[in-house]
Amino acid sequence: QRAGFAFETNEKVREAIRQILPFHPTAAQKRVLGEIVADMRRPAPMRRLLQGDVGSGKTIVALQAMIVAIENGCQAALMAPTEILATQHYLAARKLLERSSRKYRIVLLTGSLDDDRKKLARRRIFHGEADLVIGTHALIEEKVEFSNLGIVVVDEQHRFGVLQRFRLMKKPNAAEPDVLVMTATPIPRTLALSLYGDLDLSVLDELPPGRTPIITKQVPDERAEDVWKVVREQVRRGHQAYVVYPVIEGPKNDQPELDFASPEAESNAPADREPTQAQRRGLNGAPDTNPPIAQKARAKDGALGVVAAKKSASLFEKPSLKSATEMYESLKATHLSGLRLGLLHGRLDADEKEIIMRRFQRGEIDVLISTTVIEVGVDVPNASVMVIEHAERFGLAQLHQLRGRVGRGAAKSYCILMTGGKVSQAAEERLGAMVRTQDGFELAELDLQLRGPGEFFGTRQAGLPDFRVANLLRDRALLEVAKQESARFVENPGAEASEDEKRRVWARLREAWQRRYGLVEAG
Repeated sequence: QRAGFAFETNEKVREAIRQILPFHPTAAQKRVLGEIVADMRRPAPMRRLLQGDVGSGKTIVALQAMIVAIENGCQAALMAPTEILATQHYLAARKLLERSSRKYRIVLLTGSLDDDRKKLARRRIFHGEADLVIGTHALIEEKVEFSNLGIVVVDEQHRFGVLQRFRLMKKPNAAEPDVLVMTATPIPRTLALSLYGDLDLSVLDELPPGRTPIITKQVPDERAEDVWKVVREQVRRGHQAYVVYPVIEGPKNDQPELDFASPEAESNAPADREPTQAQRRGLNGAPDTNPPIAQKARAKDGALGVVAAKKSASLFEKPSLKSATEMYESLKATHLSGLRLGLLHGRLDADEKEIIMRRFQRGEIDVLISTTVIEVGVDVPNASVMVIEHAERFGLAQLHQLRGRVGRGAAKSYCILMTGGKVSQAAEERLGAMVRTQDGFELAELDLQLRGPGEFFGTRQAGLPDFRVANLLRDRALLEVAKQESARFVENPGAEASEDEKRRVWARLREAWQRRYGLVEAG
């Protein structure tokens, strides 16, 4: 591993951080920023996972960390999994950095940019004319060369393959950049230790003041008119709503078409997106947003959302799934006629998606009919209603993320979980938990208990350890000790083992990592 940067945090840097803050930070944000900055001041490269519940303020903390690097003369890069999220990060960062007395140079680089704009962006990055670079997988292309990359922030870490993360970390550079990976999916600590044992862990466990509690209700299809009445009333009061469906179109030959850009079906992802590790290993299904997919009976009742690892016909038995495109036309002509409706799904090209989201953010669309492409990162404070049809088909983490799209403003907000047909006991437990609590970490622990670690994320997680004896639920204390001991060994292997033992350990690790990831060198 190359040496990293030892960043200074003098008064000039602290003042730069203070200038961009739009509000007084929470105690959790102060604590987490302190942990990150302490890492950045050390010469060894930072490797840290920042996780927090929906709306806990991770992005502003990450932006402050990037300001530390920029004020020390380095570049910062933020990689997001989708163009919608990357563009939103770009617009939010530009707005926040306008508060500063310094003019920060921000560049957006995504796959949908035309060739001329891409070339201009790459030229600015190479010549050091970009302080902050925000983008998608386009950032890891070989043509993208940084002048002096000091920190890499990876948003929604679990939606990237391992090689993708390392490719950005290993861009040619004088020193190894610091790496901060973020996730808005709360992960139980035992699972985090197993999946991200190479990373130090920071947790934002406090929401900023002013967040309004979200009223969550489970409603059967028979009461649909009551639901649409709530939507119409909220629009009449000047607010907006989301209505989410699990599929883009209705069944064709009894198989519904899934949203290619959503967690439901990454196996058909757009061409500009690199396949995930799960795809390389021949696994079907859901990933990006909720990686590891259910493989057993629970997949049939939708424990991990819409997709099962096997295309089991039982998943799609009557009542048939309502689709986004069909319900867009139906609602426009019936229950929501007279309102301004928009339709968003993964098959639209990037420009269309951006136009629709901009219109929704500007209040030009009252109700956005969508698939789960809006699950992560979409921020519209005026939206006060989230309706999720076929809620029994979604996993807890996905439901919680969707609910997090509302309740971002001062208005009272609602999340309505609509269910159709017979609902399994496992689905009832998930929906009951959603109604009972808004604590993402509590829901994550319950999700782990209900489904087990192998199915936690939504498709078989690349890198999830195969335990023969250990149990993540039972052996938390042992995992904590194992992490401490392994960290001590890596820092000073000579004090912990003989030369022969070290050779055997490294050989075993290299064999395991190459088999799992196809890596020759992990850093």
